[in-house]
Amino acid sequence: MFHHNTARHALTAAAVAVVLLAGATAASAAPLAADPRPTVGEAHSGSYGQLRTIAVLSAERLATADLVAAAKWGTASPIDDPAREQVVLDTVRQQAVEIGADPEATSRIFRDQIEANKVVQRGLHRLWTADPSQAPTWRPDLHEVRKEINRVNSGLVRAIADSATARSAAYCRGLLTVSAVQVRHEKQLDRLHGKALSRAVPSVCEEDAG
Repeated sequence: MFHHNTARHALTAAAVAVVLLAGATAASAAPLAADPRPTVGEAHSGSYGQLRTIAVLSAERLATADLVAAAKWGTASPIDDPAREQVVLDTVRQQAVEIGADPEATSRIFRDQIEANKVVQRGLHRLWTADPSQAPTWRPDLHEVRKEINRVNSGLVRAIADSATARSAAYCRGLLTVSAVQVRHEKQLDRLHGKALSRAVPSVCEEDAG
């Protein structure tokens, strides 16, 4: 289901990451010993790791979309499920409050996560309709699949909470883009899942949330 990305994408991602991270480190080569604040390089490196975690978890969440699509295939269960979506949003908002995170930002990011999941489901259903030979021959237990989704959701809530500074920084969009491209390559996402990953993260950076 997943196909290998082009070498050009991988090299581009690696090159951009090296420039961003190595360049930031060089800028902080001689920090003041008495200054307890993180250097520019440390801030960029730490932010990259935090944003990468969000990209990784977003890709893991998208992997469950294949199972959800298979579970719904050939049934009356719609891809759009407002009641279920609201349960997810209410749950992650509550989790955010419990750990002292911003429930509004968390909810906003998860709306994109949900829409990205549906991008994969719709794409697979179109594929299976056009070519029934590629349709799944077994139906996953949706209840069990949702347990995995809930696990990933909890990790994402924590990652969102831990990345508040990175998500509000001016460099967030650049680092997030590099993270997503690298994750797309590492997980060998095909075009559909790569498109969905791009749909999953636009609200991560506060500068783009307006």
